[in-house]
Amino acid sequence: MVSQITRGIKISVLTSFEGTYFKNYKIHFAFTYEITIENHSKDSVQLNSRHWEILDSLNDIEIVDGEGVIGKKPVLKPGEKHTYNSGCLLSSPFGAMNGYFEMINFTTTKNFKVIVPAFKLSAPFALN
Repeated sequence: MVSQITRGIKISVLTSFEGTYFKNYKIHFAFTYEITIENHSKDSVQLNSRHWEILDSLNDIEIVDGEGVIGKKPVLKPGEKHTYNSGCLLSSPFGAMNGYFEMINFTTTKNFKVIVPAFKLSAPFALN
């Protein structure tokens, strides 16, 4: 698990390899990740959008931007946390992801970015 705190918001990431399957005559490697967002600040915040950079060792970096996370824009009061699961497909058994969440602080009404630390995606069978 990797973790990082930005402006009192802690992001923790746990990854898992789910297996391989064929799609469009190509093998794909499926990974899931669990993200926990914890509010250690004194202010209530809301997650509004996400930005991902997905590195597949055989392809260029894929950029993914979108509203919220899995269709939600969670509001976190001080001391609260939100956990969600998602996933991605790679064309190789190795990759990585990093990014950030755009959030708003309800006390200051200012937007800010919370860094999601880089995390590795690797199929156990491909490691030495």
